[in-house]
Amino acid sequence: MAIPASLQKGLKLPAIAAPMFLVSGPDLVVETCNAGVIGTFPSLNQRTTEGYREWLQEIKSRLNPDAAAFGVNHIVHPTNPRLMADMMVSVEEKVPLIITSLGAVRDVVDAVHGYGGVVFHDIANVRHARKAAEAGVDGLILVANGAGGHAGVVHPFALIEEVRTFFSGTLILSGCISTGRDIAATRMLGADFAYLGTRFISTDESMAQQGYKEMIVEAGASDITYTPAVSGIPANFLTPSLIANGIDPKSLPDHKLDMADEAKAWKTVWSAGQGAGGVHDILPTAQLVARLKSEYRQAADDFAKADTFV
Repeated sequence: MAIPASLQKGLKLPAIAAPMFLVSGPDLVVETCNAGVIGTFPSLNQRTTEGYREWLQEIKSRLNPDAAAFGVNHIVHPTNPRLMADMMVSVEEKVPLIITSLGAVRDVVDAVHGYGGVVFHDIANVRHARKAAEAGVDGLILVANGAGGHAGVVHPFALIEEVRTFFSGTLILSGCISTGRDIAATRMLGADFAYLGTRFISTDESMAQQGYKEMIVEAGASDITYTPAVSGIPANFLTPSLIANGIDPKSLPDHKLDMADEAKAWKTVWSAGQGAGGVHDILPTAQLVARLKSEYRQAADDFAKADTFV
């Protein structure tokens, strides 16, 4: 397993709080990093490139000296008109971790490596993993079955095993991870990091609406619908929010990806993963991370004591 040296500073738990559209902002990132977990956000959560730079500078000014690193997600897709401008800001501000989605591009990877940054790329299947590996990324985020947002349909056991046969870099596993025990399980599978999204939506510092946070607390795996009808790419959404927006889960419309529609769609139709069933409360991020650390340590101790086959 391999965690880049630049991401080890201040890291107290092998976990990353995923960048969530219209949910992750400076408060969530700062509290996550200061607690010892890598915090991230999408550049498009700020309406302008200038605003994006302001967020980066604010985050850097609020991080403790012993904080974990932070990262930014860029949508590398032709329909994202801000990609080049936002990437220039990321390079100038030397963002430690860049997470790319919907396209792995060698030029982006080279630009980040040029200032010593690290690039992780979202993948949902092995074909995309191979393309990203060829582009020179440092890590692959395996968005497995059950994850929130733009998720895949491959079981995590199968996905991580096959990807590891040709990729020796950092592996980050995503999908239904809500507890410290879940994080420990990802390490047992051979991943370097666990990638948590849904669990961090229901925190005080999340930008999600209160109703969104409460819906996750009340939801279980059966309350999640996987569909491309909202954004044009298959993703997991809270079924009650689909119904509230007049979308019948049993009769889903066709939709093509268009970044111009993204903000409008995701603002009222709320995404979550099947791991929502493991989210039972809304609490401060620092308190959540403390709980995750305790659960992680307990899981490791329980395994060491109980497994008679080692």
